[in-house]
Amino acid sequence: MEPGEFRSAARDIANREVAVGRHRPPSSGRVAAFMEHFQRRYDLAGMGNSQKIIAMAAAHHRLNFIHPFYDGNGRVSRLMSHAIALSAGIGAHGLWSISRGLARGMTVPTEYKAMMEQADLRRRNDLDGRGNLPQEGLVEFVAWFLVVARDQIRFMSSLFDFDHLTEHLKLFVTREGLNPHSMGILEEVVIRGEMPRGDAPRATGLPERTARMVCCRP
Repeated sequence: MEPGEFRSAARDIANREVAVGRHRPPSSGRVAAFMEHFQRRYDLAGMGNSQKIIAMAAAHHRLNFIHPFYDGNGRVSRLMSHAIALSAGIGAHGLWSISRGLARGMTVPTEYKAMMEQADLRRRNDLDGRGNLPQEGLVEFVAWFLVVARDQIRFMSSLFDFDHLTEHLKLFVTREGLNPHSMGILEEVVIRGEMPRGDAPRATGLPERTARMVCCRP
């Protein structure tokens, strides 16, 4: 395999077309045409932030449906979704990631695969979109994807909630086997960004010499 190289008829051996579970992606000879269409449909340049957020979810499915590469399509689609989130202004500089949510699902880890397969099915009737794929299935996938994204944003926000920060730090100190008096130092560093060693007595409530030792080792 060559990084970034599309599946192609020229490189395929007879009957070597890929399959992902029950999904049969477009034939290798059609990948380039599908990707050209994909690029036009999901060009972010003309989109507002709300459109980009919807495109983040829809493009995630469509890229995996095309399955343009021999391997690594899932990784590429997750990176693409992360990049679109950043472009839409909701990426929070990497403080949350859709990858964790897709791996966990909202109730069970298999949700992601089930929702992807639902959007892979054939169009149900004449009112279900205009292409071969079901519009209803894509809408359901997009809605689920955005709920997962919102859940991940809320989860990461809760970890940085100052009202609960002390509890998180206590768990960290216990789990890592740190000196219990280091709690005060950790709180200072998290809130202020840094702390002079001379402030250790105030932060720990210990005599100066003992407090300095807490600063240096567990």
